[in-house]
Amino acid sequence: MTQEKVEALSLDKITKTFGELVANDAVSLSVNRGEVVALLGENGAGKTTLMNILFGQYSADSGEVRVFGKTLPPGNSRAALNAGVGMVHQHFTLADNLTVQENITLGVGSLLSLNADRAGARARIKALSEKFHLAVSPDARVGTLSVGERQRVEILKALYRDVRILILDEPTAVLTPQETDDLFATLRLAIAEGLSIIFISHKLHEVMAIADRVVVLRHGKMAGGVAISETDKQALAAMMMGSEAVPPKISSAQVGETLFELHQVSSPDVGNVPGLRDVSLALKSGQIVGLAGVSGNGQAALADMLAGLIKPSKGQVALNGAPVQAWSARAAVQSGIARIPEDRHKTGTIADFDLTENVILERYQSPEFSTKGWLNWSKSRAFAKGIISKYDVRCPGPDTPIRLLSGGNMQKLILGRVLEANPLIILANQPVRGLDIGAVNYVHSQILEARDRGAAVLLISEDLDEVMALSDVIYVIADGRLSPAFERGSMTPSELGLWMAGQGFEQEIADAS
Repeated sequence: MTQEKVEALSLDKITKTFGELVANDAVSLSVNRGEVVALLGENGAGKTTLMNILFGQYSADSGEVRVFGKTLPPGNSRAALNAGVGMVHQHFTLADNLTVQENITLGVGSLLSLNADRAGARARIKALSEKFHLAVSPDARVGTLSVGERQRVEILKALYRDVRILILDEPTAVLTPQETDDLFATLRLAIAEGLSIIFISHKLHEVMAIADRVVVLRHGKMAGGVAISETDKQALAAMMMGSEAVPPKISSAQVGETLFELHQVSSPDVGNVPGLRDVSLALKSGQIVGLAGVSGNGQAALADMLAGLIKPSKGQVALNGAPVQAWSARAAVQSGIARIPEDRHKTGTIADFDLTENVILERYQSPEFSTKGWLNWSKSRAFAKGIISKYDVRCPGPDTPIRLLSGGNMQKLILGRVLEANPLIILANQPVRGLDIGAVNYVHSQILEARDRGAAVLLISEDLDEVMALSDVIYVIADGRLSPAFERGSMTPSELGLWMAGQGFEQEIADAS
């Protein structure tokens, strides 16, 4: 006997504009009780805007949102929450100065009740953490957490509220494949009990694994929809982009001289995030060095060390074979090191600056953009226009505040800022996180072209497939320690997974003793 379908959510002809930009153009979709609908589209297609309208963070210019038959008032997040709508945002909405427990319980009751039944709240958070395999301490200060741990807090924050409709906006971007599998297994239990999910992801294999149905947005309009049983990854990619997605071809590396080196470098831990522990690493011209690892195992410290944001507590940094005595962010930039930062919002851009101001952030003192301390805005704006055109940054123009861009378009602007400087060394830290398949292929092709021009690249990614596909040499980092170097193709994903879990290090220590 077929169970009768109950409509949990209906979005009816939603339209939203930002100035001349039409983010959503009469978009309609529905989700049934206990159904997973994947919402796909290129970066800037309007997915996140549509979900922010559903969640009450934006008001639609026209159209209606209904949850279990009741119309929600526009622009009212409290009404959406009370109706059972929860959202895990692509970009974190957490207070760094509060603990995990305080962030999760904030907004559940009045401020006067925050101290009421803290033990009960703590017990519930721990139970959810264990059930959903989202390990994080309720007492940890959010400001000390890694990106991966912050994402877990966002998921817990939604689950804590007993949601009936859960919006997941790139929820697995910082999870390992095993963590993703565990999350999906638990979500399926909740789905069987009636939870409805809107799943936004650019990882098409995950869409095929978890979704019942797919709807696709293109340039703010509904481009189509299909049952997951009637499609495949290639067809979904073509539906999203309007053409077939072709990954870049990878040639053999022509490895040159060592440009940057760490000699037995250590750095202090930051809260519960480990620093570096006797790390030795060489970045060579014409080579991509890939760094795999579970989030929060020292990647941030290594990235900050290369970018000059921290100094070694022990060991030596060397450039072109010469020890560096005064290491700083400015010294790194002046040495030809460019960075694609892990968090494009927190450390990659300034939200209220426009695109022109953001593309010259690290080069505003160069003769190309300033003379005797005076900025040349016409040259700066022309530089921004060139990046917008060359890197397909979809925006109204160079005077647009960067906070109005989608995550993918923001990342493409940062990529252009980095590559147009013709750097000698590139730090690519999670360079394709949250990007659609077309943008992923484009970013990868640009990184490969930079390598082939002679740049040394450090690729840090929690996507093991990405590391294995692009890297000429792979290292694994766990608890601040670096594994031996593994040549391309010499290790399977499961073998690297053992090192990521720390087992390879344990065996290495045992063999040494």
